[in-house]
Amino acid sequence: MESVEIAVSLLLCVMMRMSGANTELISVPLVMHGIKGKPLHIPVKTHFGMNEVEFQGTWSQISPKENHLVTFENGKAIPNLQLKDTLIFNLTSISLTFKQLDEAAEGEYQLQINIIFPDKDKLESIKKTVSITVNVPLSTPVMKKSSEGTLVEDQDNVTLTCIVENGAKAKYQWLKNDKTVSPSERRIFSQNNSALLINPVKKEDIGMYSCAVTNPISRARSKDMELSVFYGPYNLEVNSDQGLRIGEVFTVNQGELIFFDCLADSNPPNTCVWISRTDNSTEVLMTGPRFEVPSHKLAQPTKFLCRAFNNVTKKQDETHFTLVVANLGKGSEKLQGESAVSPLAAITISSLLIILCMLFVFFRKTCHPKRVLMKIYSRPMPEQKGLHRSGHEDATEDFGIYEFVSIPGKMESNHASCRSLARLDSVKDLHTTIYDVIRHVPETPTLSLLK
Repeated sequence: MESVEIAVSLLLCVMMRMSGANTELISVPLVMHGIKGKPLHIPVKTHFGMNEVEFQGTWSQISPKENHLVTFENGKAIPNLQLKDTLIFNLTSISLTFKQLDEAAEGEYQLQINIIFPDKDKLESIKKTVSITVNVPLSTPVMKKSSEGTLVEDQDNVTLTCIVENGAKAKYQWLKNDKTVSPSERRIFSQNNSALLINPVKKEDIGMYSCAVTNPISRARSKDMELSVFYGPYNLEVNSDQGLRIGEVFTVNQGELIFFDCLADSNPPNTCVWISRTDNSTEVLMTGPRFEVPSHKLAQPTKFLCRAFNNVTKKQDETHFTLVVANLGKGSEKLQGESAVSPLAAITISSLLIILCMLFVFFRKTCHPKRVLMKIYSRPMPEQKGLHRSGHEDATEDFGIYEFVSIPGKMESNHASCRSLARLDSVKDLHTTIYDVIRHVPETPTLSLLK
């Protein structure tokens, strides 16, 4: 029983070793990219001591054709004499080097080696395959356009071709304004992407085009080529700096000269025609993008039409509006947010208003009748010596009998100015009329200002 168990254990160890032999003992690159005319070294890594084992093996080309390269074993190597000037074999590392690559060297190569380890009687056989590509550095590509003439939207098509004079295995990529061009119903690529067909061309195809090429050893990009397309007109509209637009109606101030601009997105620029329409007639007024209208000549609302025509695309568009003249008053000449009064004029007017208000308040405070009377009462007039005052400002003191008191004088007028009343005590011959209040005080007899 013990002998059976030992045999099973040894078998398991051998199977485990064989299953991992190909990945643990030898490693070779899967792909090697070489350059035509340059040397290429295929490295082989061995994870055991070559001097400690007994080995035997071969290097061969297996596709696109079969070709024996070299046979080797411990201490010696036998190369293919037909290839001795193109290959170098290193027995120590069992690696292979091509002195100078050419197109015939491209293909798949296989390393096959048999190894016997000193502590084992089992032969281990290993196979490794490497793919070699022979590449040529790419030259800078050149773009060509199928048509050098005028491209008209929805009428013409164009083919862009990317040409690489030197190089191999190029992969093509198309760019528009530095962004990748994706295929669509109108954008069709050739089988290897070296050509791009746009059919038909449209406005959105306008831009700077280039093509980029790559292979395993190099990358290059062409110069930009501008693609121009004639299109339009689109988005036709009428604008004015003076008139106020409400829907399809322009309202302008009476008497001013109005300018209208007919604008559209178009390449080349449009030819514009201005037309006046009434219920009974249609009149062509002028050609050109700008139209002048003297509003004083319009007696009633008038309909105008701007027609834009592209001479290349043969397409046209038109828009119409009604012009209404109204008496908007002064300061309404500019109706689109422009102020009719300049900032300097506004500041000047505001300053004058403030000064007038201050003068009004000053004269009102200085010449108010109540203040004049208070000045008269406050002076030490002989006529007021007998007047009794209570010494407090109660509202009940304002009740009483009012009478007119005249002071004889030489003046004929019955009214006096503020200045005359204030100087009453110094001008003895002044004839004027003043108002005084005869207060009724129950405790004392009623006094008059003048006896």
